[in-house]
Amino acid sequence: MKTVSNLKVKLFADGADLVGMKEMYANPMISGFTTNPTLMRKAGVQDYSVFARQVIKAIPDRPISFEVFADEFDSMEKQALEIASWGKNVNVKIPVTNTKKQFTGPVIERLSKAGVSLNVTAVMSLDQVQKITDCLAPETAAIISVFAGRIADTGVDPLPLMARAVDIMRAKPKSELIWASPRELLNIFQADLIGCHIITATNDILKKLALVGRDLEEYSLETVEMFYKDAKAAGYEIKVN
Repeated sequence: MKTVSNLKVKLFADGADLVGMKEMYANPMISGFTTNPTLMRKAGVQDYSVFARQVIKAIPDRPISFEVFADEFDSMEKQALEIASWGKNVNVKIPVTNTKKQFTGPVIERLSKAGVSLNVTAVMSLDQVQKITDCLAPETAAIISVFAGRIADTGVDPLPLMARAVDIMRAKPKSELIWASPRELLNIFQADLIGCHIITATNDILKKLALVGRDLEEYSLETVEMFYKDAKAAGYEIKVN
């Protein structure tokens, strides 16, 4: 039987709602946090840096990733240094390429050598994992976020790719692999199985941890009862002769 207590993979909460982030911070199982500009926009964040500083104040002792949004390498690097200055627990998210499909390796290499803890994001191929790993300074902690959920959305099984990514990243022992964009709770156990270091999931997935270990026949009955009660509550009728 699967149990949450046996998990070795670290659980990160992915989101940009401060109330929800504080809720997850109260859960000792949550080891860190990630966010991105898209999530912030959906959450109605108006001022990027003000919001980030509010989050860091509320969550001062677990890693939090904030992303640059410049497209030119020089500006990207300047934004990264600014974000890194906001707190010791901050990981700076750098996209694997800019919108021109130019690999951000030079930025990754310079920042990593400067001691900036990076989270290289939007990664979806082993070639990208290899090139990023080659750019990382051995002495600096770093994260590579492979979007396993988006890979699965294309009909490709992400498990072999993620397992190989773990092997590639052993060349830089201070680097950690994130299983990003999970689609279901099962992905947490899949990430754990192949030795992935971290999985980041939205609150709605993380809240399903309470279901782990449920008796399936009991869960089946609960589902039947739900359908029955909802049909009654809606006043549905089927006229039969």
